[in-house]
Amino acid sequence: MAQRISGTPGTLGESVAPRELAATAAETTAENPWPLSLLSQKMKSYIDRMSSVWIEGQVVELNHRGKASYLTLRDTDVEMSLPVQIWKNVLDRTGAPLTEGSHVVANLKADFWTKTGRLTMRANDIRAVGLGELLARLERLRKQLAAEGLFDPARKRRLPFLPNRIGLITGRDSDAQKDVVRNVHLRWPAAEFEIRNCAVQGPDAVPGVMRNLAELDADPAIDVIVIARGGGSMEDLLPFSNEALVRAVSNAQTPVVSAIGHEADRPILDEVADLRASTPTDAAKRIVPDVAEETMNLLRVRAELDAAVNRIIDREQEMLTAVRSRPVLAEPQTMVTAREDELAMIRRRSLQAATGLVIHGEKEISYLRSQARSLSPLRTLERGYAVVQSDAGQAIRDAAEVRVGATVHVRVARGRFDAEVSTIQTEHHTHPTPEDEDND
Repeated sequence: MAQRISGTPGTLGESVAPRELAATAAETTAENPWPLSLLSQKMKSYIDRMSSVWIEGQVVELNHRGKASYLTLRDTDVEMSLPVQIWKNVLDRTGAPLTEGSHVVANLKADFWTKTGRLTMRANDIRAVGLGELLARLERLRKQLAAEGLFDPARKRRLPFLPNRIGLITGRDSDAQKDVVRNVHLRWPAAEFEIRNCAVQGPDAVPGVMRNLAELDADPAIDVIVIARGGGSMEDLLPFSNEALVRAVSNAQTPVVSAIGHEADRPILDEVADLRASTPTDAAKRIVPDVAEETMNLLRVRAELDAAVNRIIDREQEMLTAVRSRPVLAEPQTMVTAREDELAMIRRRSLQAATGLVIHGEKEISYLRSQARSLSPLRTLERGYAVVQSDAGQAIRDAAEVRVGATVHVRVARGRFDAEVSTIQTEHHTHPTPEDEDND
């Protein structure tokens, strides 16, 4: 029900009717506002209905004032803090005394003071988180991240053989920074650094490392990032097992080297980093080569290369010598001489064959000549026969073909002459056969 403001006396002793107040804050106006006391009462009523809540944080400030103590709790992941009031009797129930840096869980209840308009958080219970509980939480987180594949070796990037510029995240003027820089320069004097200093323990460590990691990862000149710290207690190394920081390292595009503690220290950051170094000195040895060692390697490789080239040359020289020792190359004229002798023999055989053919042809020609001569008419003429021809050159075989007084031409074996026909005698008988002529 809306409240009323009691009337005030008028100038004539009359009272003014009480004013009707708005039922809700949304209904208030400049003409009908709420009194401040009403707002305070409603705020206290609302806050009193709020349940208590358990929170987790780290103690960054602690002041004792009589029966009450005042501490500031800071979130372990982000830059957020909350002032808390705790009574001495509640604080005494914790057993172990709380100090700055303690990791605690607290049961808080909001309390609004209407008189001063101040909101406070009162701790009804507070407990220090023990080492066993922290280890159990870290183990659960380790298993969760492993199940997501953040530790998979296939995700890890190879470090460059010789980084142009090295990003280093570490504490200001820390031994870790000195170890990394000194050992890197001893191995490779020309190495360059981009150093980012921040808190490496306590509540400021996680946001500081994440901020510097993001800056270095966005710089294209940075080839590798080293996160270094020189060891410490398990509580001191808790920031490097923070889930937000671990996921930021996993998502970085630049290879990250973890050099957080000593050999026995294994924060979760070591599992997700692209390379885990046991110490900052070990990190320096892993990110750059040793110039002296590389020089010796070059000399050794050059010597091996020279030896390999010399072996090839020697082998080829031996093969060349073997080829040159062959008769065809030792006395190349032998090939010409052999062909010359073969050619002379072929010419001799050709001449002999040609001479034999000529002689055989001569004999055959003589034989044919003798045959031709034996059949020649001249041979008949040499036996005393003659050929009588008319003026027309026709051979006269019958005496009836001429007349008395005609001139005939007579051919004998050696020469010819003309004769005049003085008498003609004809004979009637058969012509002689060639065999008869041969018998004559």
